[in-house]
Amino acid sequence: MALKSINPFTNKLIKEFKSLTDEQINDAILKSAVAFDEWKKTTFEHRKKLMLKVADILKENSKTLGKSITEEMGKPITESKAEIEKCAWVCEHYANDAEVLLHREAIAADAHLSFVQYEPLGTILGIMPWNFPFWQVFRFIAPTLMAGNVVLLKHASNVQICAEAIRNTLEQAGFPKGVFQNLVIGSDKVKQVIEHDAVKAVTLTGSEAAGKSVAAIAGQNLKKTVLELGGNNSFIVLEDADIDKAVDIGARARLQNAGQSCIAAKRFIVHEKIAEKFIEKFQLKLR
Repeated sequence: MALKSINPFTNKLIKEFKSLTDEQINDAILKSAVAFDEWKKTTFEHRKKLMLKVADILKENSKTLGKSITEEMGKPITESKAEIEKCAWVCEHYANDAEVLLHREAIAADAHLSFVQYEPLGTILGIMPWNFPFWQVFRFIAPTLMAGNVVLLKHASNVQICAEAIRNTLEQAGFPKGVFQNLVIGSDKVKQVIEHDAVKAVTLTGSEAAGKSVAAIAGQNLKKTVLELGGNNSFIVLEDADIDKAVDIGARARLQNAGQSCIAAKRFIVHEKIAEKFIEKFQLKLR
């Protein structure tokens, strides 16, 4: 099965990506397990150096990488460029702070020595959405890699150009082979990845339906899971509200990221006494 990247503005095909075979998927997972055996032994200083290099590459190429987001996902280029810059920030944040965040904590107890210590798990599968094709990935992989884990990315089928650009960025920064891999697969192949013995945990950002499916598979196989699922956020305007301000904020809350954001205002609840005036001004704002 081919994964298709289509420009949402022109509806024209940009590129097709051939899905990995079962054998190729298995090889990628085994490769990640081998890479983990070495990566978990690296120092925070070594990981920090590579992650800061990623941040530099992102900042140096924000326009080019941002163009990939705009062409595949459809948001304005200014927002795409800002997304790349935010990714650079999160790389710098975890590069500089991971060692402090993960340091061993001594715990007062009756035992001779009690402490909490964080250890890397191994291969982590990340199932990511298309609305923030770079940010959703980097906010996951920056802390995951800095903690000594390795990553398999299953990105949304329609943003494979962005997925490959992320892979290229990490390779350019010097991350070892197998530490980060992009699995070019559809949702029909996710189950076999989660069930593989070498995959130790899975995280998903997406719909409730996808979350239920992934959680069920992970639960049956006793795999750790983190889910961020969809919502239906309300924007409430009371009778005493500043209507002009509410209209301005409401329009941005609904249309940010080309209207594709999990925290966007999706339901407008307006007091009946000001509803007509609000709607009139809101419609004008959107033109």
